[in-house]
Amino acid sequence: MALKIKTQPASEPISLAEAKSHLRVDGTDEDTFIDGLISAAREDCEDFQSRAYITQTWELWLDNWPGSDCIDIPLPPLQSITSIKYYDTDGTEYTMATVDYFVDTKSYVGRVVLAYGKAWPSTTLRPANGVCIEFVAGYGDAAADLPAAVKQAMLLIIGDLYENRENTVIGKQTNELPMAAKSLLWKNRVVPV
Repeated sequence: MALKIKTQPASEPISLAEAKSHLRVDGTDEDTFIDGLISAAREDCEDFQSRAYITQTWELWLDNWPGSDCIDIPLPPLQSITSIKYYDTDGTEYTMATVDYFVDTKSYVGRVVLAYGKAWPSTTLRPANGVCIEFVAGYGDAAADLPAAVKQAMLLIIGDLYENRENTVIGKQTNELPMAAKSLLWKNRVVPV
């Protein structure tokens, strides 16, 4: 299984103005640096929770069809499935008909479920990455769509990264999420099984 981002989020959950207000920074000298901290904090939080925050498009690559009638789609919340494509041993691309599967966006982790009486295509797949599921994930297009705890955790991380710009601070290693941020993110964390 491989995940590849196709379309990055159009915006960040925290605006530059929000971050600067939280950091109590005036002026524009550090705007580029703070913008980088915002993106880094989002990526860190998304990685910790195994979620997508602002709408983004991904590709999930599988070597084979599953042995069951469903495929769990990582990075909830799932908004939609754009396409399910598969490739035979000659590299010919096929697209699975949407009537052959149901998209479950209501479950905690979204999934693709075979329609009643349907089966995964029987075409012999190429040896690696024979199936590509393109999907859209995220809470929505706007920062207001995210849980407040996520935004607060991001602000804590942005503050920590802003104040501690080096890997070692007075003999202390700072290489993981601050504890307060973890506690805000923990309740909605998706733990892969």
